[in-house]
Amino acid sequence: MRILISNDDGYFSPGILLLAERLASLGEVTVVAPERDRSGASNSLTLDRPLTVRRASNGFYFVNGTPTDCVHLAVTGVLDFLPDIVVSGINLGANMGDDTIYSGTVAAATEGYLLGIPSLAVSLASKSGRHFATAAGVAVEMVERFRRAPVSQPMLLNVNVPSVAGGELGGTEITRLGKRHKAEPVVKIQTPRGETAYWIGAAGSAEDAGPGTDFHAIASKRVSITPLQVDLTFHGQLDLVRGWLAQ
Repeated sequence: MRILISNDDGYFSPGILLLAERLASLGEVTVVAPERDRSGASNSLTLDRPLTVRRASNGFYFVNGTPTDCVHLAVTGVLDFLPDIVVSGINLGANMGDDTIYSGTVAAATEGYLLGIPSLAVSLASKSGRHFATAAGVAVEMVERFRRAPVSQPMLLNVNVPSVAGGELGGTEITRLGKRHKAEPVVKIQTPRGETAYWIGAAGSAEDAGPGTDFHAIASKRVSITPLQVDLTFHGQLDLVRGWLAQ
């Protein structure tokens, strides 16, 4: 099995190092990841300049671009093979609800999916970085399942893992995305040169977090697995917009 790994925290992050180490037991692992932290980069592609791909001493490839750049370059030109699966992570911090719109972790997996490859985005719901091993264990189980039972069409799965020891996990739940309140206000600061600058506010707290959501699963110490799609069409408003334009 050929496994392509990427992330948005950078090729040096502890999450990707552990992920690559653990997935090596299942097949041939190739890591192509950003040269620095690109959290929040979403699905952006770098089109205004050429990109470079370099190799670190541990064999990882790193790119001076976004997570999407990394997977796109790897699949469309850098590698001489097509990966069987793309795994993005392990992200430091959850990617649930509205987070998925901004997440570079999810974006790297999305690019694999758009290129026709089953893809996983794996995130640890933690701010401290404890229990990466738990998330790595979940990733191994998921990839092993793909190897054992190949799917008939590409999947894009958003996997969030509670920050607990493996033995404390309450199982796995297939979930839908929840929703947060709007973000906290920006923070206005003065630079040393007397200029006004703004720091983006923190994400809001969970608003739609009831049973069945990713937020609820994580709060219950269960692994959340959410199948994602890329179709942004609001099908429920097609007739509304047709009628509005006909007025």
